[in-house]
Order: sequence, then C-alpha cells, then structure tokens
Amino acid sequence: MSEFSKIYLAWRKGSGSRRHIVGLLERDTDNNITFRYLPEAKTLKSTEGFIPYVEFQNLDKVYDINVLSIFAHRLIKTDRPDAQRILDFWEVSAEKVDDKFYLLGKTQGLTATDNFEFLAEYQDGDDLSFLTDLSGLSHYQIPKDFVKNGDSLQYALEKDNVYDPEAVLVSFNGTKLGYIKKVHCRIFKNADNLNLTVKALEQNGVIRKIFIKIST
Repeated sequence: MSEFSKIYLAWRKGSGSRRHIVGLLERDTDNNITFRYLPEAKTLKSTEGFIPYVEFQNLDKVYDINVLSIFAHRLIKTDRPDAQRILDFWEVSAEKVDDKFYLLGKTQGLTATDNFEFLAEYQDGDDLSFLTDLSGLSHYQIPKDFVKNGDSLQYALEKDNVYDPEAVLVSFNGTKLGYIKKVHCRIFKNADNLNLTVKALEQNGVIRKIFIKIST
C-alpha cells in the first residue's frame, strides 16, 4: 500500500498565524496527478488576503496538466552537494528519490519565499514513518534545551478542541509543547500507540521549531 495518495496544500498569512488547508493534490492508480482548490481558499482570499499559487490562479478549476512539474520546483535539487544529507534527514527511501509526488509529501515542499506547505495524508500501516514539525510552539515559549534529539514525546487527542476537532496535543513529561500539523494529525484517529521522537531542533533563547518522527 502506498504511504499516501493525497497531499493537501496548506497556507497561513504569516509566522504564528493559523494554518489553513486551501488545496488538494491527488494521484490516482494510473499515476495521474490533479490539483484543485478547496472552498476555504475563496473565503481566505476575501478575509485574509490569500493569493493563489502563481501558476494556478483559477480557484474553480481542476488542473491536470504539468501539475507536478510546477510544484517540483520546490523540491531539493539532487545535484546539490548537500542533497543526500537533506534526503537522509527526511528519511526519503532511496528507491523513491525520483518520485516527485512522494518527495513533495515527505519533505512538505517548504521554502523561505512563501507560506505554503504540502501535507501528505498518511495511511496507517505497520511500517508507518514520517517527519513533521510541531505547530503552535510560539504560544508555549519552550526554553532552549528543554527537549533534545531522541527524546520520546507523548500525545493526546483533543476532540473537544473548538478550533480543530482533529487536534493532537504533544507534550513532554507533562509539559505542553505544541500540536501535530493539520492533515498529519489525521493518522492519529485510526492508529494506536504511535511513537513520537524528537528528530531535530531549531532554537536560540527558546525552541523555535521541533521536528519529530512519527512511527508505528
């Protein structure tokens, strides 16, 4: 079974703002890729100034031509001298390095030039394993070195969360750290006893970002 066949496009107005799911990429059994915006994109355009992806301006159209080649510009260039180090960090399978849809979902297509992210909807399985970074860290102001690489984290589903009934809170020995990102949190509904481990940190006076590995 494939790890995922859907990748959701997330957007937020800026750092610290709420993350919204605005689009969907899908791959069918014939390996065809489509992209379309979700209804919230129209609302955000008028309320928060959402600007559509440059090559996909029509919020009502289903795109099926050159979709992956356009989004692939966000991926790591494999001829970079540090490419293997980055691929290893995201734990990209060697046999799937040339699969751009897979790479986009595994690495989230993050860039420093916009506020888009690509969040794969992972399927439950015995070999489930992927990386994500926690959201909401800025609200908790976690001191530097409070957690370290390799630490095991705990989680709890917050079904009564007024902002997101799929919310999954992550903590360390009773101290709240943040939340699993939208879409990535869906795996917690159907999978039991998932393991959460700190993979990497970005920090100065406080922890700015925590990358975690989620696995069965």
